[in-house]
Amino acid sequence: MSLGYGVGDFFALDIGTDALRMVQLSGNSHGWVLQRFAYVPVSRSILQDSSDAGKRRLGETIQNAAEQAGIKTKNIALGMPSSKTFSTIIEIPTQDNKSMEKIIKYHADQYIPMPIDDAKVDFVILGPSPNDPQITEVLLSSTSIAYAEERMESVESFGFNLVAQEPDPIAMSRALTPPGTTDAILIIDYGEDSTDLSMVYGAPRLVRMLPGGLSVLVRTVANSLNVKESQARQFILKFGLAQDKLEGQVFKALDQTLENFASELTKSIRFFQTKYPNVNVGGVVLSGFAGIIPFMSEYIEAKTGFKTIQGNPWQMVRVTPQQQQALSQVAAEFSVAIGLAERSNKR
Repeated sequence: MSLGYGVGDFFALDIGTDALRMVQLSGNSHGWVLQRFAYVPVSRSILQDSSDAGKRRLGETIQNAAEQAGIKTKNIALGMPSSKTFSTIIEIPTQDNKSMEKIIKYHADQYIPMPIDDAKVDFVILGPSPNDPQITEVLLSSTSIAYAEERMESVESFGFNLVAQEPDPIAMSRALTPPGTTDAILIIDYGEDSTDLSMVYGAPRLVRMLPGGLSVLVRTVANSLNVKESQARQFILKFGLAQDKLEGQVFKALDQTLENFASELTKSIRFFQTKYPNVNVGGVVLSGFAGIIPFMSEYIEAKTGFKTIQGNPWQMVRVTPQQQQALSQVAAEFSVAIGLAERSNKR
């Protein structure tokens, strides 16, 4: 696992719950250019198959996608799902970096929810705490060694070189933070089965995963309206929370579920405000399915009381009209892949 930086020429790979997303950029944090990309729907049966045959099919899919996209490099930066990682902010007395690194490594077992001998741990020193310059905040992430090594062996068996693995919420925070933001913001990536939350103030200061995503909404609407799940999905993505469509039945079916979801967002913001009472919260940024469900931003804004906007993971990336057209239906799903691709080459 490697937080916050890349190594030379590489492409980003996000293995989602129903698709692969690849991105290769050129440039730097002052302006990126999209070089190559791929979006490949993949059945869950393949993505969830841990057998050798399943891994081989997934590997062949990755190889074919990279080849069709014209990606030449074999170096990969790979996203890691929140369910397989643990990220937290720790505080240590401010001193020189070498001393702090020794403290972090020596005491890491106090902060992670697994035996240190079984864990792969990485960290980034964020800098002085907004509350106390005598305290330094550190972003600490961990995953199991077995999981990290299994992924590395799997990727390398297909002829690729795994140069970095990074938790999805960290990557998506990089892509979705609006340029020039000085206030804290809550970034949400609403996925198929779960939702990643990242409270960002210069860097992620709170990372959470909430169970439930679009699939929960689909089942709720399907059961409430007595329709097939495929039709329920179409209703949600086409009409969203509009109360003047389908007699408001989709909104009524989802209101309680989304009320609970908005409550969790509010809890995260309040927790942050309790820890950083002098930091202003500027609003909420939606991504993933939350960024494309009609009227979702208006709903979240009304429930949380914070300005809510649809995030744009491509905000710092220059794309051609042809690329934009090819990405039009899936652009909102690339926040993790773009965030991985935007990693710096410096620690």
